Amino acid sequence: MAGVKTNTRHHTRTARRNLAVLAVSLLATGLAAVSFAKTAATPPAATTPAPVKLTVELDRPVLPADRTETVVVKVGLTGDRPPARADRPPVNLALVIDKSGSMSGEKIRQARAAALEAINHLSPDDIVSLVVFDSEVRTLRPAARLGDGRQLRDAINEIAAGGMTALYGGVTQAAAELRKSAEPVSSGPGAREHSAGRILSHRMLLLSDGAANVGPSSPDDLGRAGAALRREGISVTTIGLGLGFNEDLMTRLARRSDGNTYFVEHSADLPRIFSEELGDVLSVVARSVVVEVTFPEGVRPRHIVGRDGAIDGQRARIDLGQVYGGQEKFVLVEAEVSPAASSGRNRPVADAAIRYEEATTGRPQNAAATASVTFTTDEKAVIASANHRVQADYAENKLAETRDRAIALVDAGRRDDAARLLNAQSDEFRVLGGTYNNTAVSALAPAPAAAAEQIATGNFDNATRKTWRASSLQTVNQQRVKNDATPDAP
Repeated sequence: MAGVKTNTRHHTRTARRNLAVLAVSLLATGLAAVSFAKTAATPPAATTPAPVKLTVELDRPVLPADRTETVVVKVGLTGDRPPARADRPPVNLALVIDKSGSMSGEKIRQARAAALEAINHLSPDDIVSLVVFDSEVRTLRPAARLGDGRQLRDAINEIAAGGMTALYGGVTQAAAELRKSAEPVSSGPGAREHSAGRILSHRMLLLSDGAANVGPSSPDDLGRAGAALRREGISVTTIGLGLGFNEDLMTRLARRSDGNTYFVEHSADLPRIFSEELGDVLSVVARSVVVEVTFPEGVRPRHIVGRDGAIDGQRARIDLGQVYGGQEKFVLVEAEVSPAASSGRNRPVADAAIRYEEATTGRPQNAAATASVTFTTDEKAVIASANHRVQADYAENKLAETRDRAIALVDAGRRDDAARLLNAQSDEFRVLGGTYNNTAVSALAPAPAAAAEQIATGNFDNATRKTWRASSLQTVNQQRVKNDATPDAP
């Protein structure tokens, strides 16, 4: 789009060795860019494209010249298509299943079916462990190469419900199994040797239907555990089943570890959720992704929308975690732009830089891009410049933030304040959508008003709270698979 300039650097290991040959080639052909060959013995070949495309966009690249304005900066990272199944490195997966007494009957049957469905998506070289918990924690299958899967399927089919809910212990034990991938793992003839540098993704899938009641059990406890696991490169996807689990605990653990989260009201949905979640696990193209946005003089960063991050002076930093193939993840930052001295002036607003590891090779990558604005005295030009997609992304993420704030107010007994907050958000969307003729934003305006009505009339129940909490994290994390529950069959 106008006002955006992208500069991506990609190096291969033999660049220096080919430098002399390439210099001659450049002089002879007048090429602006050259791809380095993998060996000196072959002609230059096309460089493998970086697995992540970086863009920087503004909600309005044209601003009024006579007043201070708040802009929304969107830093987008789009993952390239993941490698074919036969070419990808192995994943390191831990299945963690609550088998406490409340999971008896249809719940545990569907949990077994979901675990079996998950392993149908894996390859023989993938590393899988199985941990279950009730009052105690047991490792039914230590981390090992999947092979033909018979041993793991047998272990899954033997899971039976009974006992309490040692959720923290289950997470801790599963993490210990995942850490084994840092050492060589081999199992059986023909197995490849794996190391941490050649693992595509380290993922824990945690299923529970109850509140943790053995060991550490607060959202803060699990949030700290999630943050520690993230630093080790382990993400935790949480799946809350039914109405008895603690959604604050489950979403905090997922958020702090860069995992996904689900509220599954009906157990029949579990196999589908597990299956679709494996789609993310197997499509990681970049990990350890860090986004830094630097703002020049005259532009002041005010707020990172939705995501956890830090603003220090003129710089915002966000640890984005993983990027999946075919998916856009993004960061939204509100920034205050001071007016220009004259109309027609063009000025940089944000310099974005990213760094990450290629998931398939471990090779470090980086990219940079800049977004600029043009100032005008023509209000119609400002309105015409609006980027409707950025505005809609901003509105969706603001709604997620506002719902979380409303939950906190309700929990504190301030229902009237929560309703006012949501109604104010509805009014803001209505004005924004109307001013810029943005139908997507206008379509969001009724949602916070309806939420305010639920609170004001006493219809904010347990299921609604769980839905809001899960939906908010799914939105700000740009989670590809969201809740779509269907009732259990009679």
